[in-house]
Parts: sequence; C-alpha cells; structure tokens
Amino acid sequence: MYTEVISVVVILGVCWVALAVLDVAVAGLLAWILGLSFKRCFAWGLLSLAVPVLLMGYGILIERNCVRVKTVEVAFDNLPKAFDGYTIVQLSDIHSRSFRYRTGTLQRMVDKVNRLDADLIAFTGDIVTISPNELDATEEALRRLKARDGVVSILGNHDYCPYIIRSDSTMSPEEGKAEVIARERAMGWRLLMNEHWVLHHGDDSIAIVGVENTSTSPHFPKRGDLYKAMHGTEGMFHILLSHDPTHWDMGVIGKDIPLTLSGHTHAMQFSLLGWSPIGHFYKQSKGLYRKGNQQLYINIGLGETIFPARVGATPEITRIVLKSGKKQD
Repeated sequence: MYTEVISVVVILGVCWVALAVLDVAVAGLLAWILGLSFKRCFAWGLLSLAVPVLLMGYGILIERNCVRVKTVEVAFDNLPKAFDGYTIVQLSDIHSRSFRYRTGTLQRMVDKVNRLDADLIAFTGDIVTISPNELDATEEALRRLKARDGVVSILGNHDYCPYIIRSDSTMSPEEGKAEVIARERAMGWRLLMNEHWVLHHGDDSIAIVGVENTSTSPHFPKRGDLYKAMHGTEGMFHILLSHDPTHWDMGVIGKDIPLTLSGHTHAMQFSLLGWSPIGHFYKQSKGLYRKGNQQLYINIGLGETIFPARVGATPEITRIVLKSGKKQD
C-alpha cells in the first residue's frame, strides 16, 4: 500500500474517531432536548460519518485513475491567419510522485494525449512534487508525448524542489532544480525560463512566452521576469505560460498577452456539483476567464499533492483550439 494512502487512512481514522465521540454528544443532546431516540440519532450520525471515508476511497481507487479531455475554443481578432485552428494540448501538475506506482495510468494518459494529434503540447509546471528522482518512474512515458511542434514547458513551484530538504535526499534545492531542468530538456521538451519561442507557420508567427514561477503567495518562488521573456517579440501574438494563475491579475492584465495558460490549483482535488473550496483561495481557480481582449485558462492537472485522491476534480487534459474572430458566447 502506498505511503500516502496509509497516511490518509490514519488521518481519516483519527478524524472519524473524534467525530464519533462528537456524534455521541450530539445524539445525547438531541435525545435530552427533543426527546428523540438516542440510538436512532447515533445511528444516523454514524452513517453520515461513513460518507467522507467512502468519498476518499472512491477518489483514491477510481477517479484519480481517470482522465477528462476538455476542448476549449478561444477566439482572437488579432490571431495570425495561419494559426486559425491551431491546437494546443495543455497538461499541468503531473507531480510524478503521484504516478510512481501507477505508471500504467500515466501511459494511458499519454496515449490519450497523442491520439489528439495536437500541433503543440504545453506543460504548465510541477513535473515533480519533492525530488527529481520521481522522474525515474515517469520519464519513459513522458518522453513519448508527441505533437507536430513538440512539447514546450515551464517550471512550477514544486520544480524548484523546496521540500527536498525534508526527504532523505542528499540534494540541495538548487541541485534538485538543476536536475529537473536537465531531465526535462533530455526528454526533448523545450523548457522556457523567462524566455520565448517563436513558432512560424508559413508567413505568420506567434510567440510562446514562458516565465519562471510568479505568485502573490509568500510561500512560493517569485522568479518570473515577464519583460525579459517577451523582449524581442513586440507586435507579435503572445501566448504566455505561467504556472500560478495569480500572476494574471498581478502582472499580465493590461499587457499585450491575449492568452495565458496556467495550472497550480488542482481545483483542490475536490469539487461537488461544480463547487470547490479552491474558489475561496483563488480569484481565478479553474477553467476559462476573460477580461477585455485577454483570456486565461487554468488546467486542474493530472497528479496530486497532500492527499492521493481526486473527488469531482478528474485529472484534466485540455485541448485548446485557437480561432480567428470574436468568440460568440
């Protein structure tokens, strides 16, 4: 059994016992005040306590092993004509630690991506959770990702390996980050670190701009340099890859960047009837957002952190289709 699963089971067990004690108190209070049956109140309380356990079991065993392909059309008046219909498959937050015992699941996800026959694959950060050694289990599958213009990527907050000092690794965070960078590039991915890449189709071109992690949170690295990344692309159509969506309001709005792709939030790996607690922490948390002529898409990722489950927040592959003209809502 996975270490993560054992941890979750222990935490749930402790919480369940605490809630069962509370159930006794509440059932006794209802019986005393309202004259209801203590046994019936206690039984209904125990039944309700089983719900989170069942949901977590479903999230661990079933939903995190599924994947959803979501197609999104984004339209822009200034999109170069040769890129009308251009398809970008966005992946995010693989967190290779999530797949170290589930390489078959990851390979099925990769196969699904490849069947989409994309023009470009864009990975918006967090290929690892703690250490670059996690890639030992996932690198073979990830190396098989294919698109006509290849795979472009950026770093996420976990890719700086800030948590490596808590593991048994002898690496420093800087050494861990350097190895993540080296291994992504060895897979044939074009990793952009405050850089841009100009894609040419016929006589037209667009600039893929990639920044290092930039966030409003004091807990995450702030190493992005948007000015440096965009320098030399003035007047071009820009697509920005920026891991943390808080960067959009922080430094992207008002600039000549029609489309931004982000990840990071995971939709907190939990959603119920479309509601997720992530909305209380992030102004933009999942899906598509528009402000004027600028659009942001947030992919909720493939992997997990904190707990090894997804409930109502199925792993996501996003197929983004660029279109000329205004989007009709």
